[in-house]
Amino acid sequence: MAAITLTDVDLDYPDGTAGLRRIDLDIDDGEFVALVGPSGSGKTTLLRTVAGFLAPTAGTIRLGDEVVADGRRATPPEHRQLGMVFQQHAIWPHRSVGRNVSYPLERAGVPKRTRGQRVDEVLELVGLAGFRDRDPATLSGGQRQRVALARALAASPRALLLDEALSALDEPLRDRLRLELRSLTRAARLTVVHVTHDRAEALALADRIAVLDSGRIQQIGTPEEVLSQPASAFVAGFLSDANLWDGRMEHGSFRTQRHRWEVRGELIERARAGAGTIAVLPGDVELCGSDEAVFEGIVSSSLFGRDANDVVVTSRGTDIRCAVPGRRPVVGDRVSLRVRRALFYPSDDAARGTTTAPAVLEEVR
Repeated sequence: MAAITLTDVDLDYPDGTAGLRRIDLDIDDGEFVALVGPSGSGKTTLLRTVAGFLAPTAGTIRLGDEVVADGRRATPPEHRQLGMVFQQHAIWPHRSVGRNVSYPLERAGVPKRTRGQRVDEVLELVGLAGFRDRDPATLSGGQRQRVALARALAASPRALLLDEALSALDEPLRDRLRLELRSLTRAARLTVVHVTHDRAEALALADRIAVLDSGRIQQIGTPEEVLSQPASAFVAGFLSDANLWDGRMEHGSFRTQRHRWEVRGELIERARAGAGTIAVLPGDVELCGSDEAVFEGIVSSSLFGRDANDVVVTSRGTDIRCAVPGRRPVVGDRVSLRVRRALFYPSDDAARGTTTAPAVLEEVR
């Protein structure tokens, strides 16, 4: 097992396109880190750079105490002792389950008897004991992905890299494999880097989440931190579907094209005048009586959720997304809303990921 450390890593493609910029990331031995971000954000590029399929143009990458890339040279993927599982499980149809799993051991020159023992161990670990002689064609999608995972684990890798490894599976199989994956990686004390487009999956699995955009890490933190304390308006919008409004902070109020709010609370003491973005998380908007309302509007969308209903209220031309527990409002209902918390991000600080303290908004009528 090994920690993974990236320091000031840049990556430029041959055409000059920037793939990664100033990546600093420390992943502890045995830690599970998820990489999330929109398409083109750099999350797969970052994973492939750690794996050795791409070489950084600057910065260093360490696996444990070993430098595997430093901008001048890079250790080939096959010598980094990493396990990798892709979205498409890519197991060989002409080899039995056992021979698929033993492939990295064969390449490493492990004796046949030792190979057989290790194959049985990892097949049992992934829940496929007794499948050693099975033909891959007889397996379900979930079983084939377990074979791919067993193959990645067979050679006792220093770390496990997962590239959308569960996204091709249907629910509820994907949900079950999430639980199994987290359990077996903890049992094996594996360092894991997991790329996923599924925000719920990242939040459920990871010890920490790194949010990427435009080849840069916008924030890294525990699931609780990135959800409740987003470092930028982008992170708030991407991870939490926050309501985002651009405007200006002036004399204790925030103005947009359609609204003007008085700002109450600590934020007003820290937010200097100027352009910026206010972010309001859906969970910080709640139904209330008309005398407490910041917004009044009509329910334009109402979707059922297990923990809270996903509701959109249209108020004076503005759509406001909120998470409403309990009874689900009906489309067309007139409702009153109040905001329990808002975050202000000055325009010149937003790109650097700085934020100010929360505040309560009160609309000026």
